[in-house]
Amino acid sequence: MLQAKNDRTNQKTVYLAFGANECGQFGHVFDIIYLSYTLLHKKYLTKVEYSPFYQTPSFPAGNGPDYVNSVIKAKTSLSPNELLAAIHVVENRLGRTRDQRWGPRIIDIDLLDYDGHILPSLETYRHWREMPLELQKTTWPEGLILPHPRIQDRGFVLIPLQAVAPDWVHPVTDEGIDTLIGNIDPQELQKIVQISDG
Repeated sequence: MLQAKNDRTNQKTVYLAFGANECGQFGHVFDIIYLSYTLLHKKYLTKVEYSPFYQTPSFPAGNGPDYVNSVIKAKTSLSPNELLAAIHVVENRLGRTRDQRWGPRIIDIDLLDYDGHILPSLETYRHWREMPLELQKTTWPEGLILPHPRIQDRGFVLIPLQAVAPDWVHPVTDEGIDTLIGNIDPQELQKIVQISDG
Protein backbone atom coordinates (compact mmCIF):
# COMPACT_ATOMS: atom_id res chain seq x y z
CA MET A 1 0.00 0.00 0.00
CA LEU A 2 1.34 3.40 -0.99
CA GLN A 3 1.95 5.57 2.05
CA ALA A 4 1.23 9.28 1.90
CA LYS A 5 4.33 11.43 2.19
CA ASN A 6 2.70 14.83 2.15
CA ASP A 7 5.12 16.00 4.84
CA ARG A 8 6.25 19.27 3.23
CA THR A 9 9.92 18.26 3.34
CA ASN A 10 12.19 17.77 0.35
CA GLN A 11 9.35 18.76 -1.96
CA LYS A 12 9.65 18.80 -5.72
CA THR A 13 7.66 20.76 -8.27
CA VAL A 14 5.44 18.63 -10.48
CA TYR A 15 3.00 19.22 -13.31
CA LEU A 16 0.04 16.92 -13.96
CA ALA A 17 -2.41 16.97 -16.87
CA PHE A 18 -6.03 15.88 -16.48
CA GLY A 19 -8.46 14.89 -19.21
CA ALA A 20 -11.91 13.33 -19.28
CA ASN A 21 -14.64 12.84 -21.87
CA GLU A 22 -16.97 10.29 -20.27
CA CYS A 23 -19.32 10.56 -17.32
CA GLY A 24 -19.16 7.89 -14.64
CA GLN A 25 -20.56 6.84 -11.30
CA PHE A 26 -19.10 10.00 -9.74
CA GLY A 27 -20.91 12.36 -12.09
CA HIS A 28 -20.08 14.63 -15.00
CA VAL A 29 -16.54 15.02 -16.32
CA PHE A 30 -16.14 18.21 -14.27
CA ASP A 31 -17.11 16.38 -11.10
CA ILE A 32 -14.66 13.58 -11.86
CA ILE A 33 -11.76 15.94 -12.48
CA TYR A 34 -12.54 17.89 -9.31
CA LEU A 35 -12.68 14.65 -7.34
CA SER A 36 -9.32 13.55 -8.78
CA TYR A 37 -7.87 16.90 -7.67
CA THR A 38 -9.21 16.32 -4.16
CA LEU A 39 -7.95 12.75 -3.86
CA LEU A 40 -4.44 13.70 -4.98
CA HIS A 41 -4.24 16.93 -2.99
CA LYS A 42 -5.52 15.35 0.21
CA LYS A 43 -2.72 12.79 0.48
CA TYR A 44 0.07 13.46 -1.95
CA LEU A 45 0.32 17.12 -3.05
CA THR A 46 0.76 20.57 -1.53
CA LYS A 47 0.72 24.13 -2.87
CA VAL A 48 -1.55 23.16 -5.76
CA GLU A 49 -2.27 25.68 -8.53
CA TYR A 50 -5.07 24.89 -10.97
CA SER A 51 -5.45 25.90 -14.60
CA PRO A 52 -8.82 26.75 -16.09
CA PHE A 53 -10.76 23.98 -17.80
CA TYR A 54 -10.51 23.79 -21.58
CA GLN A 55 -12.71 21.93 -24.03
CA THR A 56 -10.75 20.22 -26.77
CA PRO A 57 -11.55 17.77 -29.58
CA SER A 58 -10.76 14.13 -28.90
CA PHE A 59 -7.40 12.77 -30.00
CA PRO A 60 -7.03 11.24 -32.51
CA ALA A 61 -9.72 13.30 -34.26
CA GLY A 62 -13.19 11.75 -34.12
CA ASN A 63 -12.23 9.33 -31.35
CA GLY A 64 -15.13 10.07 -29.00
CA PRO A 65 -16.69 13.15 -27.36
CA ASP A 66 -14.75 16.35 -26.76
CA TYR A 67 -12.44 16.34 -23.76
CA VAL A 68 -12.25 18.60 -20.77
CA ASN A 69 -8.57 19.26 -20.03
CA SER A 70 -6.64 20.97 -17.25
CA VAL A 71 -3.18 21.08 -15.69
CA ILE A 72 -2.04 21.54 -12.12
CA LYS A 73 1.27 22.68 -10.69
CA ALA A 74 2.04 21.28 -7.25
CA LYS A 75 4.66 20.19 -4.75
CA THR A 76 5.19 16.62 -3.60
CA SER A 77 7.49 14.57 -1.41
CA LEU A 78 6.77 11.42 -3.40
CA SER A 79 9.38 10.06 -5.78
CA PRO A 80 8.42 10.03 -9.48
CA ASN A 81 7.38 6.36 -9.38
CA GLU A 82 5.51 6.80 -6.11
CA LEU A 83 3.60 9.70 -7.62
CA LEU A 84 2.79 7.65 -10.70
CA ALA A 85 1.49 4.88 -8.42
CA ALA A 86 -0.68 7.42 -6.58
CA ILE A 87 -2.05 8.66 -9.90
CA HIS A 88 -2.97 5.11 -10.88
CA VAL A 89 -4.70 4.55 -7.53
CA VAL A 90 -6.84 7.65 -8.10
CA GLU A 91 -7.61 6.75 -11.72
CA ASN A 92 -8.65 3.23 -10.73
CA ARG A 93 -10.82 4.49 -7.89
CA LEU A 94 -12.67 6.76 -10.32
CA GLY A 95 -13.29 3.93 -12.78
CA ARG A 96 -10.51 4.36 -15.29
CA THR A 97 -9.89 1.38 -17.56
CA ARG A 98 -7.05 0.89 -20.01
CA ASP A 99 -8.71 -1.07 -22.79
CA GLN A 100 -7.77 1.24 -25.64
CA ARG A 101 -4.87 3.64 -26.07
CA TRP A 102 -6.19 7.18 -26.57
CA GLY A 103 -9.77 5.92 -26.36
CA PRO A 104 -12.65 7.66 -24.54
CA ARG A 105 -12.09 7.65 -20.80
CA ILE A 106 -13.55 8.66 -17.47
CA ILE A 107 -10.27 10.17 -16.31
CA ASP A 108 -6.72 10.36 -17.58
CA ILE A 109 -3.96 11.84 -15.42
CA ASP A 110 -0.50 12.27 -16.92
CA LEU A 111 2.66 13.20 -15.05
CA LEU A 112 4.13 15.79 -17.41
CA ASP A 113 7.23 16.92 -15.56
CA TYR A 114 8.84 16.08 -12.23
CA ASP A 115 11.15 18.91 -11.21
CA GLY A 116 12.84 18.89 -14.61
CA HIS A 117 14.03 15.27 -14.30
CA ILE A 118 14.77 13.18 -17.40
CA LEU A 119 13.86 9.56 -16.70
CA PRO A 120 14.85 6.79 -17.08
CA SER A 121 17.40 8.18 -19.56
CA LEU A 122 17.68 10.66 -22.39
CA GLU A 123 18.03 7.75 -24.82
CA THR A 124 14.75 6.20 -23.67
CA TYR A 125 13.00 9.56 -23.79
CA ARG A 126 14.17 10.12 -27.35
CA HIS A 127 13.09 6.61 -28.38
CA TRP A 128 9.51 7.33 -27.29
CA ARG A 129 9.59 10.92 -28.48
CA GLU A 130 10.55 9.86 -32.01
CA MET A 131 8.23 6.84 -32.25
CA PRO A 132 5.91 7.05 -35.29
CA LEU A 133 2.31 7.96 -34.48
CA GLU A 134 0.89 4.68 -35.79
CA LEU A 135 3.16 2.70 -33.47
CA GLN A 136 2.28 4.96 -30.53
CA LYS A 137 -1.37 3.93 -30.91
CA THR A 138 -0.60 0.31 -30.02
CA THR A 139 2.49 0.55 -27.81
CA TRP A 140 2.77 1.39 -24.12
CA PRO A 141 6.02 2.10 -22.28
CA GLU A 142 6.81 -0.35 -19.49
CA GLY A 143 7.86 2.35 -17.05
CA LEU A 144 7.69 6.06 -16.38
CA ILE A 145 9.20 8.38 -18.97
CA LEU A 146 9.91 12.00 -18.05
CA PRO A 147 9.26 14.54 -19.27
CA HIS A 148 6.12 13.23 -20.95
CA PRO A 149 7.27 12.57 -24.54
CA ARG A 150 4.21 14.19 -26.15
CA ILE A 151 4.03 17.52 -24.29
CA GLN A 152 5.31 19.58 -27.18
CA ASP A 153 2.82 18.05 -29.63
CA ARG A 154 -0.32 18.76 -27.65
CA GLY A 155 -1.87 22.17 -27.55
CA PHE A 156 -4.47 20.83 -25.13
CA VAL A 157 -1.63 20.27 -22.65
CA LEU A 158 0.48 23.33 -23.45
CA ILE A 159 -2.35 25.87 -23.13
CA PRO A 160 -3.40 24.87 -19.59
CA LEU A 161 0.26 24.32 -18.64
CA GLN A 162 0.99 27.89 -19.67
CA ALA A 163 -1.83 29.09 -17.39
CA VAL A 164 -0.10 27.69 -14.28
CA ALA A 165 3.52 27.88 -15.42
CA PRO A 166 4.13 30.71 -17.93
CA ASP A 167 7.89 30.41 -17.37
CA TRP A 168 8.05 26.62 -17.76
CA VAL A 169 10.97 25.34 -19.88
CA HIS A 170 11.10 21.91 -21.50
CA PRO A 171 13.73 19.83 -19.65
CA VAL A 172 15.12 18.29 -22.84
CA THR A 173 14.82 20.96 -25.52
CA ASP A 174 15.25 24.02 -23.25
CA GLU A 175 12.41 25.69 -25.16
CA GLY A 176 10.04 27.95 -23.27
CA ILE A 177 6.34 27.26 -23.30
CA ASP A 178 5.56 30.26 -25.51
CA THR A 179 7.92 28.85 -28.15
CA LEU A 180 6.34 25.41 -27.91
CA ILE A 181 2.84 26.83 -28.28
CA GLY A 182 4.06 28.86 -31.26
CA ASN A 183 5.06 25.60 -32.95
CA ILE A 184 1.48 24.23 -32.77
CA ASP A 185 -0.76 24.62 -35.83
CA PRO A 186 -2.87 27.78 -35.19
CA GLN A 187 -5.95 25.97 -36.47
CA GLU A 188 -5.47 23.32 -33.78
CA LEU A 189 -5.05 25.99 -31.09
CA GLN A 190 -8.33 27.61 -32.13
CA LYS A 191 -10.14 24.39 -31.23
CA ILE A 192 -9.03 24.68 -27.57
CA VAL A 193 -11.69 26.70 -25.81
CA GLN A 194 -11.49 27.89 -22.21
CA ILE A 195 -14.72 26.95 -20.42
CA SER A 196 -13.95 27.90 -16.80
CA ASP A 197 -11.71 30.05 -14.67
CA GLY A 198 -8.81 28.53 -12.77
